[in-house]
Amino acid sequence: MSELITLDRIGRSSSSRPVAPTHVELDAFDLGPDNIREHVRTLLGSGWTKQVVLRGESRTEIVAAAIDAARDAGRGVTVVTARPLSELPLAAEGEKWATKEADGKFTHALMPRRPELWKAAVKRSIDVVVSAMLLLLLSPALLAIAIAIRLHSDGPVFYPWRVLGEHGRPFVGYKFRTMVPNADALKPHLQHLNERLGPVFKMANDPRVTSVGRLLRKYSVDELPQLWSVLVGDMSLVGPRPIFASEYKKCELWQMRKLSVKPGLTCLWQLDGRSTITDFSDWARLDLHYIDTWSLWKDLTILFRTPVAVIKGTGH
Repeated sequence: MSELITLDRIGRSSSSRPVAPTHVELDAFDLGPDNIREHVRTLLGSGWTKQVVLRGESRTEIVAAAIDAARDAGRGVTVVTARPLSELPLAAEGEKWATKEADGKFTHALMPRRPELWKAAVKRSIDVVVSAMLLLLLSPALLAIAIAIRLHSDGPVFYPWRVLGEHGRPFVGYKFRTMVPNADALKPHLQHLNERLGPVFKMANDPRVTSVGRLLRKYSVDELPQLWSVLVGDMSLVGPRPIFASEYKKCELWQMRKLSVKPGLTCLWQLDGRSTITDFSDWARLDLHYIDTWSLWKDLTILFRTPVAVIKGTGH
């Protein structure tokens, strides 16, 4: 029987108010390297998680397994023990260990690699300036689209897109509504027609899509209201696309790393595989390639390529 081990999820609610960390107490069985990955995957899939915390455990192999699992998902790790650990796993490039003592407890925190602060600040500045300008310049077109939706279909103009952002943080974005009002209720009846491998749902000739909606999707015009999500900071102009919580729970551990950064309005998947990639794993690999090779120049390149991809009309 192992000593009491708790894996805590540390985060904040979407309203920015602190929430009590959820935890998994693994004291009913021996915790080993072969099962800790699945418990970390389940924990991350349960909600907003910035840091995985391992308490009361000093076995080197368990600490190493917890770190590997969190690292695969793009999360940091904190190990809390009653005595200092004699050996800490090596930090990878860009990672950093920090150790402190308080109230007789030793806290060893491994922070994941992050962009330099000035680069992150420039990226955010571009997001704010470009999204604000586009919302202003496109406002007549946005109004015309809203009127067209109301004239051709009963129901609201906007679809509240309840998805997960950075580290699984839930937020509500908005798209122009392209489907019938009860589309979400009809989705379970269409699952057998899913054309994607993996946790996501997609079909080219979705019967829930309205006539106006089909045109909006073809040229990705339905995505334009997400500029507001970029402006307020829930999204970025460039980054992996957000996904639904129900889909995220089904992701493999390595696929969860796609949400280790802020999601974006456009990404490599939309440019290089939106109409051809049918396996979610291939989609996730494109996102991880973007994360691992990120630069401001890459963001600018993707932004300049996006209008060309939109004109091609490959969306559905």
